[in-house]
Amino acid sequence: MSKSLPFVLGTTFLLCSCASQVPRAPAAATPAPVAAPASPAVPADDNLNAVAWTQNALEHDLIYLETYRNAQSQLLAALKDKQWDALPSDDRIAPYKGLKPAVILDIDETVLDNSPYQARLVRNGGEYNEADWAKWCKEERARALPGAVEFTQFAAKHGVAVIYISNRAQDLDQATLDNLRKVGLPVSGPEAFLGLGTVLRGCDQVGTEKNCRRQLVSQHYRVLMQFGDQLGDFVSVMSNTEAGRAQAMAPYTNWIGHRWFVLPNPTYGSWEPALFNNDWSAPRGQRRQQKIDSLRID
Repeated sequence: MSKSLPFVLGTTFLLCSCASQVPRAPAAATPAPVAAPASPAVPADDNLNAVAWTQNALEHDLIYLETYRNAQSQLLAALKDKQWDALPSDDRIAPYKGLKPAVILDIDETVLDNSPYQARLVRNGGEYNEADWAKWCKEERARALPGAVEFTQFAAKHGVAVIYISNRAQDLDQATLDNLRKVGLPVSGPEAFLGLGTVLRGCDQVGTEKNCRRQLVSQHYRVLMQFGDQLGDFVSVMSNTEAGRAQAMAPYTNWIGHRWFVLPNPTYGSWEPALFNNDWSAPRGQRRQQKIDSLRID
């Protein structure tokens, strides 16, 4: 056995040595990950978050409730104060002594919720146009905004006339009146609604400014409160720039929350064209860039 051991060891070494020299098959290559198909580019819509907030955020409804409840808590005191008037000096063209009391409310985004129309624009990638807007109004499906029905009914119950001043086109008058009544907002008659076609002799209306219609109200009523989502619902803004808007509101800031009640509207309004020189004829991309340029980062 001792003689055979070197032979066995040598044979084993030879076999191992040969085995170590046999080329190995290359390892299988790991397949490269398959790239997911690229999603089609969807252009960002500047109004998506604004409309989503308007329709879904509880905070939106609470702001409206807070505003209208605050107004209701002050209404009877304003009614008793014979010196109380909520019209700007330029619009008070007749003495208010002895006149019946009234409140003035804008309609869209003040008492009626048109966010479904805005949602359609977001889904379709479109922009406001009069034909689609008129079609929506004639559906008479706008809901009342939180607190609006309760406040206006309270006012009417206490002998305060409820007047609506809106920039809806004249051919939408009947649909608007019907929509207001459907949701429970008090409408004493056609005279309670002053749409865009309302004319006051001797008063030159500039664009959609509401000053002539406020002046018409001033001939018949002492106005206790005004409600709206735009500066133009309260006072004339003759220069729709940042400086012009601030100047128009400056004399009346103490009235906010007492005589004037401003409601939130992030989806549209005169604040937007003020950011791009009021030039709606500019391409959409150019208007968007000017809005981006208006943002402050410090």
